[in-house]
Amino acid sequence: MLAGKRVLLIISGGIAAYKSLELIRRLKERGVRVRCILTPGGAEFVTPLSVAALSGEKVYRDLFSLTDEAEMGHIQLSRDADLLVVAPASADILARMAGGLANDLATTALLATNRPVLVAPAMNVRMWTHPATQRNLKQLKADGILVVGPDEGDMACGEYGPGRMAEPAAIIAAIERHFAAGAGADRPLRKLRALVTSGPTHEAIDPVRYIANRSSGKQGHALAAALASLGAETVLISGPTALADPEGVKTVHIESAEEMLAAAEAELPVDIAVCAAAVSDWRPAKPAGQKIKKAGGAAPSLALAENPDILARLSRPGKRRPKLVVGFAAETENLLAHARAKLASKQCDWIVANDVGPKTGTFGGDHNKVSLVSAAGVEDWPALTKAEVAARLAQRIAAQLTETPKAATKQKPKGKAR
Repeated sequence: MLAGKRVLLIISGGIAAYKSLELIRRLKERGVRVRCILTPGGAEFVTPLSVAALSGEKVYRDLFSLTDEAEMGHIQLSRDADLLVVAPASADILARMAGGLANDLATTALLATNRPVLVAPAMNVRMWTHPATQRNLKQLKADGILVVGPDEGDMACGEYGPGRMAEPAAIIAAIERHFAAGAGADRPLRKLRALVTSGPTHEAIDPVRYIANRSSGKQGHALAAALASLGAETVLISGPTALADPEGVKTVHIESAEEMLAAAEAELPVDIAVCAAAVSDWRPAKPAGQKIKKAGGAAPSLALAENPDILARLSRPGKRRPKLVVGFAAETENLLAHARAKLASKQCDWIVANDVGPKTGTFGGDHNKVSLVSAAGVEDWPALTKAEVAARLAQRIAAQLTETPKAATKQKPKGKAR
């Protein structure tokens, strides 16, 4: 849902400004374009350089900068966004917003905008509970301003109570709810169930060591979030990763291929299955019960057994087969030949083929270049962020499952096909 959205983030003064850096990073992971206004108070806590580095955009600070006014004036800046977010929103900026003041770039942009505004208040507990702040908040809500938080907890000042800025994940969830609320037509999968596998599997050699691969899980997690944003009731079966669970997605954590298969089959029936996990083809046939020790320098032999083929199992004809089964082919050579062979042997509907050779940076990176392989042919997609790939694939899945037969005969592939 967030891929391609534009957010203008206003960072006001307060120790919680450090959380805004994480918020920028998380939004960028979801394919959001983030521009930032940094107030003088905000610049006391985070630097323009750090904000620019994470957002990949110029940081706006001065109301009367002739260069900025020529490139993007405050009115255009405030309206060239789908949503304005103030995080942290200090007591001062909330008061100025409620009073309609416009004496710096942030408040001028807020007063000049015709876009929705979301604020994440952050301040000392006594400032938050003060009648003036509550009066200002009541006025802002009456004006249609959206509010997320604050949370209750320990303050940097040593006090305890409400006033902590909501965590970045909660702010992102509020942003997603905002876009979902008026986007019924943009949630075409809302009556369907989706299953996504993601990440690597770890196959135990002994209690200490394991066989694994370099998958980060970024693409699979992004796909789960993208399907959920289109309304699907989504279950993510995740191998070991360093990623946070996607918001609005049921996440089941596993380690081995056998555990992943059992977890996937336990979720059936589903309408959609996307097997994005990099499942180990082999596992040690007899894992040692204790740590294997060196024995005079001789390397131990390792007998391997074949792991279950999760994609093939989910693709088998039968009453519990999903309506659409999508597999991934991560290859280092002969990409399309291997992808076509996998499509035929696994009996799935689509294969998303991507080159994971060392020079591509796909494993662990934030970008991907894929080809969508089906019985109809091959579509080469341009290089995109993994969030953009996920959003595009989710939309294709929705089109495949929700279009009428008549529309299906007229559909033209998106992207370069062959």
